[in-house]
Amino acid sequence: MFFEFLVNTFIKNSSAVKDDKVRNSYGILGGIIGIIVNLILFAIKLFVGFLTSSIAITADAFNNLSDAASSLITIFGFKLSNMPADKEHPFGHGRIEYLSALIVAFMVMLVGLQFIKSSFEKILNPTSVFFELMPFILLLISILLKIWLSRFNKLIGDRINSSALKAASVDALGDVVTSSSVAISLLASKFTNLAIDGYIGMIVALFIVYSGFSLVKDTISPLLGEAPDPELVKSIETMVMSYDNILGTHDLIIHNYGPGKCMASIHAEIPSDISVVKIHEIIDKAEREISKALKLYLVIHIDPLCIVEDEVKEIYDEILKLIKQYDYIESIHDFRVVGEGEIKNLIFDVVVKTSKKAPHDNNVITNIISKHIKQSHPLYNCIITIDKHFA
Repeated sequence: MFFEFLVNTFIKNSSAVKDDKVRNSYGILGGIIGIIVNLILFAIKLFVGFLTSSIAITADAFNNLSDAASSLITIFGFKLSNMPADKEHPFGHGRIEYLSALIVAFMVMLVGLQFIKSSFEKILNPTSVFFELMPFILLLISILLKIWLSRFNKLIGDRINSSALKAASVDALGDVVTSSSVAISLLASKFTNLAIDGYIGMIVALFIVYSGFSLVKDTISPLLGEAPDPELVKSIETMVMSYDNILGTHDLIIHNYGPGKCMASIHAEIPSDISVVKIHEIIDKAEREISKALKLYLVIHIDPLCIVEDEVKEIYDEILKLIKQYDYIESIHDFRVVGEGEIKNLIFDVVVKTSKKAPHDNNVITNIISKHIKQSHPLYNCIITIDKHFA
């Protein structure tokens, strides 16, 4: 496969995609290939547009030129995002890759808007488009090249989980559609004298704008703080639970500082009667080993769980049974009993799912649980905190 040939030829140790240097090499290779292919396509389409007097083909040509510039930005994005951490950016510069993808998306939109204007002028002042076999064949070749480039960028983007290269892949696939529309316009000129070139050019331009908008939407999401990868969430929770004396986990928060650059924190429930020194050794080991295995920075906060007394265990199990009646309540955590004498406080957090069934007022949920406990255990007061998932 030509893809594997390029990767194995230009990238040393190509299988180590978790390595920052290898990942950077993938990004630069994708950018260089993008520049080469798009410059070839620009030359082909500009030549065809000149021969056929087609505004649609000329629009498509300059779209490819902007794609070449986008590939150059992608290269700089990978270079800059790979800079080491400094005093001002202690978690590195990985988010620059997202910014470079965003710039590419805006450039795509700009080209589309410019050719909406050109196509509209062409509709108002139509000129004849002439079909010639050789330009038509060249246009078909350009479509095949774009299909290959889209596939190439997708394979690399998926392999290294790069939003910039995935955006380039979508952009190239959009170009396949626009170039196909242009080819149809050119072919139609052989059978009709209707001036449809401007209309086809408008369709092409609108599709370019739509592609750019879609790319903006996809690339801005991680900058705004999108939900983390479910597989990463599952891996962290499963690995933390694999250590001795950890009874449960909650409040997992993952901050994304760029592809492969994450900081995570999680709360781990432990028996309240375990030695502080012993649990510290376990937690310290878990933080170190999981951080290394998943290539992130993990902090584990410990929450002592005290349900060893019969009465407390009874109430705890009663609450667990109660919350199963409500689909929007997922779990409870940080359960503890505070106070002396007969009147005591039950303190715990309730995790509420993001659901249409969930009451908008958190007091409704706390009142339901408090009322139930008060009926069976009138000497206990409930202090409940409503919690939610961040992952």
